[in-house]
Amino acid sequence: MQTAELSGLPEGVAEHLREEGIEELYPPQAEAVEAGVTEGESVVASVPTASGKTLIAELAMLASVERGGKALYIVPLRALASEKKREFERFESFGVSVGVSTGNYDSDEEWLSNRDIVVATSEKVDSLVRNGASWIEDLSCVVADEIHLVDDANRGPTLEVTLAKLRQLNPALQTVALSATVGNAGEIAEWLDAELVHSEWRPIDLRTGVHYGSALHFDDGSQEEFVVESGENPTTALVSNALSDGGSSLVFVNSRRNAEAAARRLGGAVEDQLTDEERARLAELAEEVRGVSDSETSDDLADAIENGAAFHHAGLAREHRTLVEDAFRNRLIKAISATPTLAAGVNTPSRRVIVRDWQRYDGDAGGMKPLATLEVHQMMGRAGRPGLDPYGEALLLAKNHDELDELFERYVWADPEPVRSKLATEPALRTHILATIASGFANTHEGLLEFLERTLYATQSTDPGRLESVTDRMLDYLERNGFLELDSGNIEATGIGHTVSRLYLDPMSAAEMIDGLRGSEQASALGLYHLVARTPDMWELYLRSGDREKYTEIAYERETEFLGDMPTEFESERFEDWLSALKTASLLEDWASEVDEDRITERYSIGPGDLRGKVETAEWLLNAAERLAVELDLGPDVVASISAARQRVEHGVGEELLGLTGVGNVGRKRARWLFEAGIETREDLRTAEKSVVLGALRGREKTTETILRNAGHPNPSIEGVEADESAAVEVEPDRGDGQAGLGDF
Repeated sequence: MQTAELSGLPEGVAEHLREEGIEELYPPQAEAVEAGVTEGESVVASVPTASGKTLIAELAMLASVERGGKALYIVPLRALASEKKREFERFESFGVSVGVSTGNYDSDEEWLSNRDIVVATSEKVDSLVRNGASWIEDLSCVVADEIHLVDDANRGPTLEVTLAKLRQLNPALQTVALSATVGNAGEIAEWLDAELVHSEWRPIDLRTGVHYGSALHFDDGSQEEFVVESGENPTTALVSNALSDGGSSLVFVNSRRNAEAAARRLGGAVEDQLTDEERARLAELAEEVRGVSDSETSDDLADAIENGAAFHHAGLAREHRTLVEDAFRNRLIKAISATPTLAAGVNTPSRRVIVRDWQRYDGDAGGMKPLATLEVHQMMGRAGRPGLDPYGEALLLAKNHDELDELFERYVWADPEPVRSKLATEPALRTHILATIASGFANTHEGLLEFLERTLYATQSTDPGRLESVTDRMLDYLERNGFLELDSGNIEATGIGHTVSRLYLDPMSAAEMIDGLRGSEQASALGLYHLVARTPDMWELYLRSGDREKYTEIAYERETEFLGDMPTEFESERFEDWLSALKTASLLEDWASEVDEDRITERYSIGPGDLRGKVETAEWLLNAAERLAVELDLGPDVVASISAARQRVEHGVGEELLGLTGVGNVGRKRARWLFEAGIETREDLRTAEKSVVLGALRGREKTTETILRNAGHPNPSIEGVEADESAAVEVEPDRGDGQAGLGDF
């Protein structure tokens, strides 16, 4: 089908697609159009990576907008939301406006009502529904990217329930679901009342196989000689071989440590094949990476990048990951080693994909466990870039002949596992039942079960009694904790239940916080950090060797600061959880005490991305605790202590610096510089001698001018101003070696 034959799109879009080089639709795209995707029909597109899934979604959304509707594109990750927004913005010249929303879970984002296409994560869409965003009812088309993630135990139930709610709000809603790896796509289509478009077609060939011995063994039965010299690393040899032919490589390993070690080795294979220009550009990129974070992880990444390689895992800061992904897509970085947990979200196609590790540690299994076929297929599908590569190649590595056979049977020739709903678990239902009732989707027991019948779980279930049984247990829990009222079959959310739902809290987190706050007249920062750290919404740090003794001692020394009764050591499991929360709280206290980032990441054995994730989660939970304290009328002292603790976590500073960190561009280090120079508040910034401000900020003229302007200085220009060097007070960096550093206790 020619793009010129497309109809129902905004004027000029078809011509624009031709200008982009899309004169003819790929077969799966043409099949989707024939299934009615541009006419408002729901479609499940199960087609390989790089086969044009995004254009299918764009055609559906643009046609919906042209009919006077509004479209929503749901992504699994925040980083993908920004990426998709940039892609869709190319249609703004045709009168199509685009907005993106990812964070701030207690807002209705009403400004999005005047956007034609909205990009958001499933969690954000769920929160928008809970907060009564009026424009949600105006949706005529919703796209669910990576629909196979309904199988994910953590994020899947939210996507599943959100789609059910959107379809109940608008029975005529067009639903377009996309995935490259769904073993039971027909079942997903049945759930969504959609036409199935299933295809194995790819724009370029994908060869899959296994490296074993001195050959590459491919899925079609062919073999190619590939000799690895004695002492040579097979992965490094495969990366070097691809690079010699102009191809990049993406290597999947099973842990962060292995990803970092692999990147160091890959750099040795890549650096000899770089041009002088590439070396210069990589050196600039490495400096940019070092500027993101003062941590060993940041330095290690920069070192790898200088050699043309990189690693990619959840311990990296968001800015790190973006820089790596962009440079890889632009072919500046030649090889990336990544963990499988991020494989689904990384848009980094390459010539060769190497699945080095096909097993990873599983705590529940008590050892190494093979990766799911679906997950490996996701990785393998990233091989081959249309327009850049003549083919794609995905390889696993076998150590012996038996493993060679196993890898072919388990992954190369196998179909991905069927996607299964994870909704009927207590944590998921606890949250979504409260939200369903508080949002008005059901107000009786019968109505609640009727709503749940709209879910994938109900479509797949062979045991209808299980969902009702778990639902009844969760209703009882929510009633006992004061979030719901049940009366003669009617169910209503209480005032606090509505608040908990709007704040996007797990009800168990809310119950923990309410119980702790009600028993206190005032709270220390550590007590508040520990309170939010022990909620289900905060991922706690693990206790490592020696930690139990260390944090037990701290727990007894600071027991009076805790909000709630500390369990005894005889309650082994509860006490261990309490100590894990204390370790997490100690990290937050270090951060809020201005301990250097590199010291924190070293002390707690985490990456800068982990640290920032903890800080963001704590900030969100403390904001929720503050709102709950107001709702429960716990008094101004409690509210003030929570507010101060939240602000300290947000800015990473002591309480005395909060008057400065509210000024734009004043971070934790600059605030300390200014404070030590005698400038303690925003008002001080407005009235201070500009030479003193410039001196305190180490002579950085542009930064000084920006900060003065943000503070409201009547004349922020520093033209002709000379820095007062005496204001550049040397502040000894707090590396947390004193009493403030509980992690070193």
